[in-house]
Amino acid sequence: MDSLQLLSWACIVFTVGMFSTGLTDLKKMRKSKSAENIQFLPFLTTCLNNLGWLYYGILKQDHTIVLVNTIGALLQILYIVVYFNYTTQKRLVMSQTLVASGVLIFGWFYFTTFLPEGDARLNQLGLTCSFVTVSMYLSPLTDLVAIVRSGDVKCLSFPLTVATFFTSTSWVLYGLQLDDYYITVPNTPGILTSLVRFYLFRKFASTDTVDYKPMKI
Repeated sequence: MDSLQLLSWACIVFTVGMFSTGLTDLKKMRKSKSAENIQFLPFLTTCLNNLGWLYYGILKQDHTIVLVNTIGALLQILYIVVYFNYTTQKRLVMSQTLVASGVLIFGWFYFTTFLPEGDARLNQLGLTCSFVTVSMYLSPLTDLVAIVRSGDVKCLSFPLTVATFFTSTSWVLYGLQLDDYYITVPNTPGILTSLVRFYLFRKFASTDTVDYKPMKI
């Protein structure tokens, strides 16, 4: 097995493992019959991100990207359906889902109608997906600032931080192997934010068990 194949398997295993952390929320919802204290938007935005990268993988004919994001999108759709079943704010959830669907349809129409097939479409899509991924990685920074001020890391998940670190690292290395900066650049912030979280755990973590909170990635 060459280095590219090894990195491909690492990307698949670590990324699917990271997406699967949402199963914890799913179990909580089913057990409590409630979606209280569970965040909905991370499921929705991650699903959109998965679908964007899935299209990029199809255009690039990269089976690793296609497989990972197909599994990721299906998991996020499962989380969304379960959340909708248990939430008391069905109207808000429905409106947010409709807006996201509208964005997805508009994006599909734009890329397939106004951009020619080939490198132009692939590059524009890669740039868009990269921007969204970077935004998702950087969005929890405000929470990290609050943690530094309070010294309380109970809202962070250590297993999820570990999964994010290895996932981001594997994708950065995979992108470097392919000389694809649309893969390398957006995953670099995932490494940096994970290192910040490791530092916060080391500085503030107590012997108490930390609670899980979905990270926006």
